[in-house]
Amino acid sequence: MQSDEASPHDWQDDVYRVLRETGVKHVVYVPDAGHSVAIRMAEADDEIHSVVLTTEEEGIGYLAGAWLGGERGALLLQSSGVGNCINTLALQVCARFPLLLVVTMRGDWAEFNAWQNPMGQATEASLKLMGVMTWRADDPKDVAPLLHGAATMAFNGDSACALLLGQRLIGEKKWVK
Repeated sequence: MQSDEASPHDWQDDVYRVLRETGVKHVVYVPDAGHSVAIRMAEADDEIHSVVLTTEEEGIGYLAGAWLGGERGALLLQSSGVGNCINTLALQVCARFPLLLVVTMRGDWAEFNAWQNPMGQATEASLKLMGVMTWRADDPKDVAPLLHGAATMAFNGDSACALLLGQRLIGEKKWVK
């Protein structure tokens, strides 16, 4: 019998599908397990430029350049990486180019690593303080429509928009000590 529930990876496929449907040609990222499906799909797609970053804030400048070149992009990052981007978000505030962020959350539910908690708890507020509009998905069925909406608002309004993918969506990480 088939379940009506989405499989754990359906939402990850949705991330990539929505990026493609909204015309994204550049996917920039710091490697992250929560984004692994979208990253692999972007790397395999000849029409997508996938770029591994040294640090997340590099992605903001890269995406500004992509937009100046007439192309759309998205930055895939983890909530801890948002802290690295705060100062660089001023580039988007001053230059008003579309900025789409897809953020996997840590430190907000069943987190085993206390070092993830401070930035995980401050991620959404930090983004909002820098003028980034945010939406949060904790249910697999919400990922595609929320990401579509964020991408539409970013690309049609020269806005900074972020979809936060909740840790309950991603699943509890269990590490053996």
